[in-house]
Amino acid sequence: MAQKLLIIDTDCGIDDALAIIVALAARGVKVLGITCCFGNTAVDNVCQNVMRVLTVCQQTQIPVYKGSAGPLIGPVTGFKDHFGTDGLGDVLENSEIWKGQIQKEHAVHALIRLVNENQGEVSLIALGPLTNLALAVRLDPTLPQKLKDLYIMGGNMEGKGNLTPSAEFNFSLDAESAHIVLEEYTCSTHIATWEFTCRNKLSWESFDELVNQDTSAARFMKKITSKCWAYSREPRISNKDLLFGHGFVPYDAFAVAACVDSSVITESLQCAVRVEVQGQLGRGMMVVDPANTLKKGHLVFVMRTCDLKKFSLMLKAALQIA
Repeated sequence: MAQKLLIIDTDCGIDDALAIIVALAARGVKVLGITCCFGNTAVDNVCQNVMRVLTVCQQTQIPVYKGSAGPLIGPVTGFKDHFGTDGLGDVLENSEIWKGQIQKEHAVHALIRLVNENQGEVSLIALGPLTNLALAVRLDPTLPQKLKDLYIMGGNMEGKGNLTPSAEFNFSLDAESAHIVLEEYTCSTHIATWEFTCRNKLSWESFDELVNQDTSAARFMKKITSKCWAYSREPRISNKDLLFGHGFVPYDAFAVAACVDSSVITESLQCAVRVEVQGQLGRGMMVVDPANTLKKGHLVFVMRTCDLKKFSLMLKAALQIA
């Protein structure tokens, strides 16, 4: 059976780290490269975080590329500390070693080149703001037709946001890029929205089973989540808690899991979508249009339900790789 070829575009925070580990552990999968973008933290931190993950997994041969440091339009907004100021819980020592490990080629150029070298075979997984993808399609408008498929963690399906009242974090940080990608990437597109990931959360007991395994990857995940408030078991009165209750939400891992094993997703809605870029309150919101009143020729698959047992076993197995 031919290998599944992946490119991962990431703003590597804690959930991205777990998602990347899932991809590295998957059988029959080859990660061609990892492209970095601002988002959970500054792009330099993202590059360092990706190298930290690859080092733990003993896969530093995978090329890593530095990409966009900010959105297409406007300044970089202040980074949230959801996963710590460095994206990985502020528990690891900083080092300059990563600078010598990152490829010289820009992430956008690398993305275009890798897809062109493997036309029709690459699954692109986007885990952060979509700036690198938007720039890539501007440089090569034929790029989407050369992809096998696209998996995105981002956006929303119920008009509920986690950065603004109506917009999800990744799409809100660069609404224009999200709009461009969902209008111009006409390959098979699958979206794990914020509400979907929250409604398919895992129990804290499952989380404990994951991180208490006796492997370097599990110990790494336990360390980076140890002092991060996002992994606190204490109830917090917040928008997320009021809507979805408590539990462990490995946001980005859903997109990777869906890509490497489609049977993890048990139901999707095929529909038209569009990202709002003009409204003051709605900016960055993904509008879901099941009736296709937008009259779009390209429909995406919005994930709705998940086989949580299979997903949980996949995460557990991934943390056994090192």
